[in-house]
Amino acid sequence: KVFHAGTALREDGRVVTAGGRVLCVTALGDSVTEAARRAYARVSQIHWPDAYYRRDIGHRAIAREAGHD
Repeated sequence: KVFHAGTALREDGRVVTAGGRVLCVTALGDSVTEAARRAYARVSQIHWPDAYYRRDIGHRAIAREAGHD
């Protein structure tokens, strides 16, 4: 799922950024690793000029799951 915040609705019906963090992408999987893979796959489909996203979300849980505490 994709949740938005920090957004505004223009008169023409377009959703635009209003500053700060604007999207949260979530996913489910049989493991934390699979859920992260699915979430980042969805993130890679979202584009706008100067967009960026964190690539470290869940890294500690994934390391624990892999036995690399």
